[in-house]
Amino acid sequence: MGLIDRIISKAIGRDVTPGEIVVTEIDAIYAQDGTAPLVINVIEKELNADRLEAWNRTYFFIDHSSPAPHVAAATVHREMRRFCRKFNIKLFDVGYGISHQVVVEDGIVRPGMIVIGADSHTPTIGALGIYALGVGSTDAAIGIVYGKTWIKVPETFRIRLIGKVPRGVMSKDIILSIIGTVGSDGMIGRAVEFHGDTIKELSIDARMTLTNMCTEMSAESAIIPLDERAIQWLESNGYSIYRYVDYSPSSKDFVDEMDVEVQKIGPVVSAPPDVDNVKSVAEVEGIEIDQVFIGSCTNGRLEDLEIAARIMKGRKVREGIRCIVSPASRKIYLEALRRGIIDILTEANCVIAPPTCGPCVGAHMGILAENEVAIATTNRNFTGRMGHKNSKVYLSSPATAAASAIEGRITDPRKYLS
Repeated sequence: MGLIDRIISKAIGRDVTPGEIVVTEIDAIYAQDGTAPLVINVIEKELNADRLEAWNRTYFFIDHSSPAPHVAAATVHREMRRFCRKFNIKLFDVGYGISHQVVVEDGIVRPGMIVIGADSHTPTIGALGIYALGVGSTDAAIGIVYGKTWIKVPETFRIRLIGKVPRGVMSKDIILSIIGTVGSDGMIGRAVEFHGDTIKELSIDARMTLTNMCTEMSAESAIIPLDERAIQWLESNGYSIYRYVDYSPSSKDFVDEMDVEVQKIGPVVSAPPDVDNVKSVAEVEGIEIDQVFIGSCTNGRLEDLEIAARIMKGRKVREGIRCIVSPASRKIYLEALRRGIIDILTEANCVIAPPTCGPCVGAHMGILAENEVAIATTNRNFTGRMGHKNSKVYLSSPATAAASAIEGRITDPRKYLS
């Protein structure tokens, strides 16, 4: 059993076995404006529920089409507000932030919890020792009404990150390199657990990028066991451990494992149209771009904005290129303002957007036209993801994206990080 299986065992009061199906209490549930409409429909029209067992553990977020880009989205948002008033559910409205970021920074989710989210990137929060599972809207609705969910206990695959992170390389480069090795379907039915000495030097921001992108290799969940750095982060923010799990892993706990020598990794990108189409920046350097996007639940955190500002300070986005920057939450936006990061990016001719998923999901604030090319710090680049079906999206780290914005073509960031 990996850490996730042990969390499930502690929650239900007995040891579980990978492959077993169990029912467990849910510690937190959330949904966003892309999935909440079906959640509401199931609860009100199919279950005819007038009482929600988990109302005080449920959170709704307006973060995808936010602010509303058209009447249809505005109508969805209105329905979410009505539903939350009716059942006294906490709603994070336009501009508050992206769900996976907010539930962590507001202390809604804490180590040892079992959390479900009606969003495929819910495993992002596993960076803090949380079992987080992305589910469909129907399962989320059932969880909200009854306070419980079913789980097929996963097998766990261990990934050990070994060595020092090289200059100009970010956790996005590490996880893209891993996805390029195992493939977009390499972890079907499995959870991923990260270990290794490299983890100790990674910030919580960087760790959340690792767990976020595990969805792109079809992992059911991802988790990083608590260590001293994570505990310090919790204490500095006034948060406690919800359910402590004593855990000393060995190889027998995992269905398989792999070692990744981080010191051998350089800046990489995922080339369209698949996330696992990973190439070194050197292989694609010079490809001209039309747009850069720095943000999303993958790379819209403070560390990401800081590295972009470091590269762009005293420089300008190349004429004819749009560079859109969207902090992942209002708290990040405010801290970036206090530190002068927003000033630097604005002076570099970046467009600063409110906290939103909009460009990432092709909803608004950065739609691509036919044959346009973007480099983005997001998590998906399949056909039509950010706009026209004949547009192209390259996925990269914030450092590579910022350097590319300056030159107007895909660029190795190391030349700007002496």
